Amino acid sequence: MHLIIPYAASQAFTGPEVWAGLQLPKLQTLLGQLQRQQVLQDRRPTPWHLPHERLQAQALGWSPDANTLPWAAWHQAQQGRHSTAPQAWMTPCHWQIGMDEVVMADPAHLHLSDDESQQLLQAMQPFLQEDGLHVTWHSALLWHVQGALLADVPTASLDRVIGQNVKPWMPDHPAARPLQRLQSEMQMLLYNHPVNDAREAKRQYTVNAFWLHGAGMLPDHTVAAEQAVTLSHALRSSALHGDVQAWQQAWQQLDATAVADLLQHVKATGQGTLSLCSEHTAHTYTAAPAAWYQRTTRTLTQLFNKPSPAAALQALITS
Repeated sequence: MHLIIPYAASQAFTGPEVWAGLQLPKLQTLLGQLQRQQVLQDRRPTPWHLPHERLQAQALGWSPDANTLPWAAWHQAQQGRHSTAPQAWMTPCHWQIGMDEVVMADPAHLHLSDDESQQLLQAMQPFLQEDGLHVTWHSALLWHVQGALLADVPTASLDRVIGQNVKPWMPDHPAARPLQRLQSEMQMLLYNHPVNDAREAKRQYTVNAFWLHGAGMLPDHTVAAEQAVTLSHALRSSALHGDVQAWQQAWQQLDATAVADLLQHVKATGQGTLSLCSEHTAHTYTAAPAAWYQRTTRTLTQLFNKPSPAAALQALITS
């Protein structure tokens, strides 16, 4: 059983008030049962993928350092729609144009309806098809794309770009040039689209761009199942929006549920893995070997040197 917790700490939360009053008793006990075994860090200025994605990729048998992590193709395969063709997700979004930068607004804040999303995709389809992209509607903010253009294009995770200047995250790759041209064409097409006219009249964000993510081809050596790996999204929204109070509340709820479940599993089986992740670092803790002297040493460590949750979480943004 492997629990991966994205945004267990965040660069957005650095003040002492973040840790004050954060009571996580199950995590406290669990950290006393486990030992930190692995540190995953990426010091590159623009790493395409977040640490929790790289850990999940590792669990699937993929290289965690690959430029492309084909989440769209993997999702389709999980649904019984396996294909060797290059695939990606496309998310309709709003770019806020400033004097010196273009910032990606959170697509969730569009509150885009299914009908609006389908109308926009229908208008875009002829242009997409000209570039050999076959796009199918999956949900309001998630369209599935298939096409040869997507084979080698490194695409940044959507979460990497939300609230950020998009320019550093645009792939500087020959295969990306047709996509950059398509992006410009879509901005012009969408500018006067009736859906956007109606949204502007209601003072809502307009859809003026799209973001490709999770692109690539599914590796042949993908592990067939990962039932033992659980990826929690409980802290994502509050971390992305810098809402420390909501993040603390979400952590306490997570502590009482998924963390408590892992703790119970470790106590029952002596096995279990916990990965705590920030935007650039992941620390993985595993159960210590079960030999008698190791159990005794671990017990003494638990009694006299228990790592606190605050220290473990702060280490994700200071190490």
